Amino acid sequence: MNKTYDAIIIGAGVIGACVAFELAKKGYKTLSIDKGPEAGYGSTSGSCAIIRTYYSAYETCALAYEGVFYWKDWANYLGADDEQGHIKYHDTGCLVVKTEHNKYLEEACETMDRIGCPYEHVAAEDIPSKLPGADIRKFEPAKLISDDAFGEPTGGELPGAVLFHAGGYVSDPKLSAHNVQRAAEAQGAEFIFKSEITEIRQADGRVAGVTLADGTQIDARIVVNVAGPHSSILNEMAGVREGMKMSTRALRHEVSHVKAPVDIDYGNGGFVYSDSDISTYARSEVGGNILLGSEDPECDVQEWVDDPDNYNTEFTDQNKTLVMRFAQRLPSLGIPEQAKGVVALYDVTEDWIPIYDKSDLPGFYMACGSSGNQFKNAPVAGKMMTAIIEACESGHDHDAEPVMFELENIGHTISLGTFSRNREINPNSSFSVIG
Repeated sequence: MNKTYDAIIIGAGVIGACVAFELAKKGYKTLSIDKGPEAGYGSTSGSCAIIRTYYSAYETCALAYEGVFYWKDWANYLGADDEQGHIKYHDTGCLVVKTEHNKYLEEACETMDRIGCPYEHVAAEDIPSKLPGADIRKFEPAKLISDDAFGEPTGGELPGAVLFHAGGYVSDPKLSAHNVQRAAEAQGAEFIFKSEITEIRQADGRVAGVTLADGTQIDARIVVNVAGPHSSILNEMAGVREGMKMSTRALRHEVSHVKAPVDIDYGNGGFVYSDSDISTYARSEVGGNILLGSEDPECDVQEWVDDPDNYNTEFTDQNKTLVMRFAQRLPSLGIPEQAKGVVALYDVTEDWIPIYDKSDLPGFYMACGSSGNQFKNAPVAGKMMTAIIEACESGHDHDAEPVMFELENIGHTISLGTFSRNREINPNSSFSVIG
């Protein structure tokens, strides 16, 4: 006899776990299925887990600011213990350099004013007080280290920065997913791991359940695709990919892990830093280290991956490039002989804004294209997906009249049509990990 659930959630990363948690709180009998051995084992574990509010559009900024409140009050959000302990949220704020590329953050600050999110302008000469030892000369545009002009200042100083006070980072992203798994289980949710889905079954014009690689069939009238870099494969399996204007693809990325300069004191929680002059973002890491990621400059070749189970997991020149770029801003940074860090996959759409939506197959829903910049939004994404599912299962036409979603912590309401699979590409996007 087939097992039957109200909803199957494919993927147990931090967003998938939050979807299960929110549905279970609403009384749905849920089953989360993941190929990995434990929650958060995939893209979530490779995330820099930065919590920030600066995006390229009002809706995404508002969503991110709403999410900050859950990270700052994590234990109350979960309402459940975890034998592994809860994650620690480092409430550091985020220092972002003003550049022509980000329109000197004028639009971002206008959006912060609109949503009531605090920030302060930082003069160029004051940047070293926030990032000790910083060289405030300009180096843009970002270059490859093979370029003869790499490391050469290009004239003048940075025009300043903005310190966004609402933001920080989580030092153990995988644990965050496990925390939410335990919270979901306390609400009756079930999870299975090391299980591959080979079929998304349909009956009577809607989704009917899934089949696992071992032949097990599990029935449900609701299936939610939160499969990260595997999401496009699942959409193809469900037969919904061709009906979508937006698509998702897996993108290979590297994050560098380096020792912090000894002359910088990171004992007071650390920092989050974003600098499109050198196309690098950074955050402090436990043990006196720094994580470095790319902001996807034009000179960097994007490596798209067709098979997310088979890609190069070895470090390349990108690792050293990230370190060398950050060393332009922080000359005291040591260049390690041995590359360290993480090689992982993002799941991204054409405009780097996620898809939180229904599909053309009744009962099949998607939270896709979320890797790279959506870790911070996981608690709110779980609530948004639940709102869309409840509305659509009650007969609401979300395509014709998008669900309006209340951000209860900041007192704003946004249209979830912003994240539609059939939206036009958002011209305000950064078209990068910044979103």
